[in-house]
Amino acid sequence: MWTRSATATDVLIGGIMEHIEQAGVHSGDSGCSLPAERPERRSPARVEASRPSKLAKALNVVGLMNIQFAIQSGVIYILEVNPRASRTVPFVSKATGVPLAKVAARVMAGRKLRSSASWRCKTPAYFSVKEAVFPFAKFPEADPILGPEMKSTGEVMGTGRTFGEAYAKAQAASGVVLPTRGTCLISVRDRDKPGAIELAQLLMARGFEIIANGRHGEALSAAGIACRRVNKVREGQTAHRGHDQE
Repeated sequence: MWTRSATATDVLIGGIMEHIEQAGVHSGDSGCSLPAERPERRSPARVEASRPSKLAKALNVVGLMNIQFAIQSGVIYILEVNPRASRTVPFVSKATGVPLAKVAARVMAGRKLRSSASWRCKTPAYFSVKEAVFPFAKFPEADPILGPEMKSTGEVMGTGRTFGEAYAKAQAASGVVLPTRGTCLISVRDRDKPGAIELAQLLMARGFEIIANGRHGEALSAAGIACRRVNKVREGQTAHRGHDQE
């Protein structure tokens, strides 16, 4: 969030959040952490290259503005700049204790940013995690795969001394109940297989049974992970047709 004065001399970085989901998921559906879960992304210096004051001046923004970044191989990209408030403003205000909407409204009314008692934000000594709430329990036939179209119907917030504590509280508040035992099906694209192997190892250590199909099962078995093979739907149908012909 950025709030600048009418003279374009001051910029307030209200908060820098890290999305937990990967790029491609709508920001409204993504859980996010403030400060960033990874230490190297907590400093405002990480986004200095974006020149927020220049963006605000070029867009003639007085008040709230939010920017979305993507970082790949150490390179910072700007995905979009919205000259408006967003649904994360209340979350950032709660997490930092700074009433950003009030500060922005006063700036828009002509007051200087520096005249606000809250014009300097500090990184909190605790973690705050925002998590989306989805309607999948009420609409069981809805596609639960997240993408660029927002599907969430609400948000919750968890705070804690560590990221893990804050994230666990947010998950509990959103109604997510994580299983402690059972069977996990792993099916990922080729470039995600190294991460899937690590995930499978963690799940096995917690007593879960791993199942996979085709090449996924071969990759897991090659990594020393015991997994049971299952067929995809079309593989099962092909096998059934072949049996009928015999």
